[in-house]
This record gives sequence, C-alpha cells and structure tokens, in this order.
Amino acid sequence: MAASYQIAALGEAVLRAAAGCISASVSGDASVHISSVAPLQTAAGNQLSFLANPRYRGAAAASGAGALVLSAADRRALFPDGVGLGRALVESDNPYAWFALAAHLLAPNEAPAPGVAAGAHVAADATVADSARVDAGAVVEAGAVVKARCRIGAGAHVGVAACIGADSRLHPGARVLSGCMLGERVIVHSGAVIGADGFGFAPLDGRWIKIPQTGRVVIGDDVEIGANTTIDRGAMGDTVIEEGVKLDNLIQVGHNCRIGAHSVLAGCVGIAGSADIGRGCQIGGAAMIAGHLSIADGTLIGPGTLVSRTISSPGFYTGFFPLMTNRDWEHNAAALRHLHELRSRVRALEARLGEGGPKDD
Repeated sequence: MAASYQIAALGEAVLRAAAGCISASVSGDASVHISSVAPLQTAAGNQLSFLANPRYRGAAAASGAGALVLSAADRRALFPDGVGLGRALVESDNPYAWFALAAHLLAPNEAPAPGVAAGAHVAADATVADSARVDAGAVVEAGAVVKARCRIGAGAHVGVAACIGADSRLHPGARVLSGCMLGERVIVHSGAVIGADGFGFAPLDGRWIKIPQTGRVVIGDDVEIGANTTIDRGAMGDTVIEEGVKLDNLIQVGHNCRIGAHSVLAGCVGIAGSADIGRGCQIGGAAMIAGHLSIADGTLIGPGTLVSRTISSPGFYTGFFPLMTNRDWEHNAAALRHLHELRSRVRALEARLGEGGPKDD
C-alpha cells in the first residue's frame, strides 16, 4: 500500500532508515506532500525525483517534481540561491541512495496474508511458519523449513530439507532445490534455480562419467537473485553467496563458487566452478570468470571482460580480444602484454636514427 509523507517527515524517516550513513538537508517548500517517485521528465507536484548525473541538470531544472534530491554541487549549479522554484530540495551527499530509501518508504512491501492456498502442496513433515504464505501450485517438500513472514509464490518449489529464512520471498516459478539454505530477507525472482547439479564430468574412453553433486547452496541475508539466474550446488562442499549480494537476471554461478558480501553482478555474467569473488566487487554484464581463480575485494570488472587469471590487487579491469585460433591467441596475448615496452623501444630506436617518432597525444 502506498504511503504519503510531508517532505520534512520523509527526510527524517530516510535518515533513520540510513542509520547515519547519509547526510541530507531539506529546503524550499517544506509543506509539499510526496506520495510516489517518478523520473525527472514526468514527475508531478506530489512526486519525488532525483538528480545523480550532471548531464541531466537541464531535465532537473525543468522538472515538475514536488521534491528533488540532488548533490550540493548540482544544487549550487541549478539553484544558487537555494530556492527550488516552488519545489522542495533535498541536498544529500548520496542522492541516489537517499532516493532509493525514500522509494521504499513510499511503497512499502505488503505483508502476505498468511496461510497455505488451495492447490499448494506442503509435505506432512515440512515446517511452514504460521505467518508465512504458500501460494497455489507451490510445493514444499519433506523436511523443508519456511520461516516467518516468507512468501512462496505460485508454482515455486522448496526442495527436501531446504530452508527459507524469515521475510524471504520466492517469486512464482522460482526453485530452491534440496538441502539449500537461504538467509533472511532473500528475494529469488521467477525462473531462478538454486541448487541444480554442478557441471562435473570425468572423461573415460571418449565418454563422460557424471560426478555426483552432493554439496549445497548457502545464501546469506539480504541477497537478491534475478530471474532465470542459476546457482549450482557444490560438488562436495558448498556454493556460498554471502550477505548483501545482488545478482541480475540470467547469471550462471558454477559449483563451489564463493561470492563475497555486497558484491553486485550484472546480467549474463558467467562464473565457472570454484571461482572465489571477493567482497564489494562490481562485475559488468556478460563478463566471463574462469574457474579456480580468485578476485580481490573491491575489484571492478568491465562488461564483456574475460577474467582468465587471479586478480590479487583491486582495480578496474577490462579486456576484449577478437576471435582466433587458440594458438594464435596465446601468441598475440603474450605479445600484447609487452606492447608498451615495445613501443618505447621503437621510439628510442627512431630517435637514435634521427627519424623522430609519432608525438604523444
């Protein structure tokens, strides 16, 4: 159910929700009431919008939003006298996060009506909290545990001895397979599969022998898993997704991987088995992470990048290379690593020969 706040009261509520991690001040028309959020271009007088990128200053100046969240630099550029021209201004050191918290307050999640719907199947020895909701067509198998205030959407599946932590939600058609463990406030979107078998096969005389995948997937608190993302169970130990991780749609996480707390991965990332991704990493869409390597805490990986070796030092890494035979790729990649050194040697040789070299840009 939507909520409505006077802007000053909304600011106080956001600061409480941020637990002191955001600073902000409200100026301008403090009487405005805000009932929802909207983009700069379409916002009306009862709506909140935000400016986090200076390229949209023109749209912010022309916006009909009743309240606008922005940085000190943007406020000085657009409203040097501090007056918002009939709107409220919220000046924050983190406008995007302030806006996100405000959006939650204006559109809070509704608690599910508790109970097991007709057409749902709950095994006799499964445990479903009285405050949880299991929708029609959902299955909760033997020995599974669904804790307080969870919602198991229509057609979702909770496998044998799986555990869904308090306040978590499985959207319609999500799958949490046998033995997997979800923490509190976890969101799993439709089509996601948690705990499918890892891709483990041993070669034998031209054929492949399946290796039983006997581990689990263990997911921490406050994790969000996008639609059609797959997280494979461990071959023997566990695949681990630590607290606060955010996974976009269509991501593949191989068996026995670990993703550190508060890392964020964009759509179509593929991670091979036993990769260890550190805390606070950001990985762009369609990046490929090879197996049995580690990535340092705080590392940024650009979209489409192939990570084929361990990254020990945090930084921003990007890499693209055209398709070629593996043999040619190995030779060219080895040469590319020394390209800067070769350039310097060529320039030194040209200088000695008196020919001069190309000028630096």
